[in-house]
Amino acid sequence: MKSKTQLGRAGRRRRRSSSSSSSRKIQMFLPRTRSEALKAKAQAQAQALAKAPPLAADGASRSVTVASSSSKPGADPGKQGVGRPRSPSKPTLKAKDPSRHRKVTDYFPVRRSTRKNCGELRTEARIRLNELIKSGKEEGMRVGIFDGKGRGVITTRPFRRGDYVVEYHGDLIDLAAAKKREARYAKNPATGCYMYYFHYRSKGYCVDATKESGRLGRLINHSKSGNCQTKLHPIDGVPHLIVIATRDIEVGEELLYDYGDRSKASLEAYPWLKY
Repeated sequence: MKSKTQLGRAGRRRRRSSSSSSSRKIQMFLPRTRSEALKAKAQAQAQALAKAPPLAADGASRSVTVASSSSKPGADPGKQGVGRPRSPSKPTLKAKDPSRHRKVTDYFPVRRSTRKNCGELRTEARIRLNELIKSGKEEGMRVGIFDGKGRGVITTRPFRRGDYVVEYHGDLIDLAAAKKREARYAKNPATGCYMYYFHYRSKGYCVDATKESGRLGRLINHSKSGNCQTKLHPIDGVPHLIVIATRDIEVGEELLYDYGDRSKASLEAYPWLKY
């Protein structure tokens, strides 16, 4: 049996151990300083990363530095914060193979269409017609003599429907001047009448081709069933009276168009206007 002294010592030892364990329990619940809390957090993260290291984008393991983003050289490690893991590194870009992703134009030149739309074709045709009218050229025709009609115009080359044939060329005058000239011409029946009246932009005009000029348009005879017709063609705001083929015209045919004058006085003076 133990003596009282031994029992007293054992009791004291037990009391000391119980007091030390209770002191440790009290310390666990005591508030820690910021540095101690950060150290504990850093140790916990390091242990977690050691057990399961994260993988990078290429499948290889990467290390994480546990440090404060605001840490500076020479600072107290205990006061440094826990930093964030580094972002995964970007994959290295490989140089592109020049032989890949080629275009057809790398091997063949670009082919541009030479076709023109309808608007461009009409513009070019109008420019050519303007130049032809301004030049005064009269090709593919000659003067012929016909019984009962006198002079007329005969083709020396074929014309196709819609082709420009010739211009009815003369003096372009207004209606007041035309009436004065017509009254003067009426005094001499041998002079004849080569005056063409028309309206352009709500204004009356007349082309007086009575004077001999060598132009063939003034010599084309009348027919209700002719192979031509007259048409207004303005150039720079000035109207021109031109003759257009209404059908295909072969070589040797007489050029004819309808004068359009159906007045009683004109029919009495020129009976051939009926036909």
